[in-house]
Amino acid sequence: MKKSGGSPVGFYTMGVACLCLAVFFLTVVFGARTYRGIVAAQAENDADRAILSYLTTCMKANDTEDAVEIYEEDGITVLSIADGGSGYGLRIYQHQGALLEEYGKLGEELRPGDAQMIGETAVFRVEEVAERTYAVTTDGGRVLFRARCGETTEAAADE
Repeated sequence: MKKSGGSPVGFYTMGVACLCLAVFFLTVVFGARTYRGIVAAQAENDADRAILSYLTTCMKANDTEDAVEIYEEDGITVLSIADGGSGYGLRIYQHQGALLEEYGKLGEELRPGDAQMIGETAVFRVEEVAERTYAVTTDGGRVLFRARCGETTEAAADE
């Protein structure tokens, strides 16, 4: 007669195989969770940097003499960038946690309902830190830009 039952070596082998499978499964789960966190942080960083890059690009695209103006309207700080002396331009401001952009006739009343949303930010500060040098601060950080148009060649050579 044959004895039924497993040998201790078989149980040991199965135990080691199950342990390896469990370790592999946990590694995949933790790796996926870590990857998901990294991708979310990268997406948030990209969104923050996109706002600052967009503001810098707007300034560079409309770099004409006396194009930039910072003013307050109804308690809202507005960054106004004129479009080449045409009387039109961009007005960038924060309204209800969103950074908005309006293109239209400068000097008109702000219309947040008609504005295009650039991104979400709880902070929007604009200041002129030196002559023709501006600092814009949002949730994503701070960016400096300098209006170069209107500089004399002697002043440009000094930089």
